Amino acid sequence: MWGSFLLTDVMSEPLPEPGFRPSAPAPADLIAWPADFGTRFVVFVDVEEEFDWDLPLSRDNRSVEAVAALPDAHARFAAAGVPLALMLDHPVASDARAADWIGPLLTGGSLVGAQLHPWVTPPLDEALVPRNSFAGNLPRALEAAKLDALTDAIATAFGARPTAYRAGRYGLGPQTFELLAGRGYRLDSSMRPGFDYAPQGGPDYGAIGNQAFHIGGLIELPSTTVFTGLARGGGMGLYRAGGSVPKGRALLARTRLLQRIPLTPEGIPIAEALEAVRAAVGDGIRVLSFAFHSPSLVPGHTPYVRYADDLRAFWHWWDRMFAELDRLGVTPCGLAELIAAAV
Repeated sequence: MWGSFLLTDVMSEPLPEPGFRPSAPAPADLIAWPADFGTRFVVFVDVEEEFDWDLPLSRDNRSVEAVAALPDAHARFAAAGVPLALMLDHPVASDARAADWIGPLLTGGSLVGAQLHPWVTPPLDEALVPRNSFAGNLPRALEAAKLDALTDAIATAFGARPTAYRAGRYGLGPQTFELLAGRGYRLDSSMRPGFDYAPQGGPDYGAIGNQAFHIGGLIELPSTTVFTGLARGGGMGLYRAGGSVPKGRALLARTRLLQRIPLTPEGIPIAEALEAVRAAVGDGIRVLSFAFHSPSLVPGHTPYVRYADDLRAFWHWWDRMFAELDRLGVTPCGLAELIAAAV
């Protein structure tokens, strides 16, 4: 009933102004993990409503039926000793059934955090256009109001205010950290190294690496992204250059010169992910950050898990990944433990 924006509505418009462009952290801001902390990994789950990823975003999409699959998924991770960071958005946090499904899972280091999807989080005062799907682009007062609505919904549903945050679409803005710190948040996981959303009006994380760091009173734990290949030393600069040439990035990948590999089972073959993990550990990254979306737990809701065979492959991906992490001596970590170690 609120409508949606269509690609045809914006194709004739000029490209939007780029969003937030954070600088690389100063060496003094990098987190020096205790020696006995070891090398660890965290698994984030973006727990959110279902929607067709091939269609424009809509305020009508508030179904959370796929969250019912989360208890079984949690049991699989728990059996491997892996806690989950469950990052809830407003449709999930405000649905009583979802709270009933999620509440019993908050044991063994698993906890809930906040994930802000501005297009389905009140107040719905902004125009529904692509640039505004990045919360950090909104006016300060509106981003704050949406953050309050989401934080309060989670606190009401689970009896405690969240302390970990992720911006939907990785949409941080220059005012976001101050807003988060003022509401008691301790950790953000929105930065995605190697990704540039500026052509859509979003942030450019090209200057950000994989090491955790302090910023604006919070811990920033970037979503681990690794460049692999014979020319991996070229990193983001070479990857940008490849994007300026038709099919340039595909050529770089096909010739095994350079690939950008985020740590996720969604769209990333396990062989490439394992290579990326080995490279990250070799680079001395002390905390690896994995992520996936909760609708991928039910076939048909994301492009990555359309059929039952895809779901079986999803779980096989994790089995092989856990075996490799164990071989490398990389152990699981819950967010509360990680936050305590970073102080």
